[in-house]
Amino acid sequence: MAETGEPAHDVRAAMHDPRVFDAGGELVDRTGLDDVEIDQIVRVMQSLREWHDAARRMSEASSRYMKLNETDMRALRFLIAARNQGEIATPGALSDYLGISSASITKLLDRLERGDHITRAPHPSDRRALAITVTDETRAVARESVGRLHARRFAAAAALAPAEREVVIRFLDALSATELELELEHEG
Repeated sequence: MAETGEPAHDVRAAMHDPRVFDAGGELVDRTGLDDVEIDQIVRVMQSLREWHDAARRMSEASSRYMKLNETDMRALRFLIAARNQGEIATPGALSDYLGISSASITKLLDRLERGDHITRAPHPSDRRALAITVTDETRAVARESVGRLHARRFAAAAALAPAEREVVIRFLDALSATELELELEHEG
């Protein structure tokens, strides 16, 4: 409650409400939308923010638990996926996936090997390359933490009807495209 006895305005929802952050209508086109529709859109954006915050907290907790940074965690997920698919992971493939230099990959692999998260061995068919494998212990820890979370997320998506999943896919793809559009605007 505010000091006046009135309910405090929900600042978190207001951050997503164009009637608050763009009262003059300079950024957000609200043509044809009534207040009920705008309220619903604000709830969608707030739910998306809450999901993002929950995903970030879980990622941070997993990183702290395994004593690894986010890039290390992404590398381990890649290595686990490669192993699960019967593919041989190489430093080059990992570098491509993470978008970092070969020097940075070497440092990352050194860190992961010192922590007993990976092993490096000669590639079975390319004598110039190394094969990188996640250790069984790290794979088991990741499965119990991150894997269980992904299973719950999969269940949430599975609970949707096929048509609802298509709507969600279309919405998330459109959100992803807004970032690319913004990058292109800043480059041009």
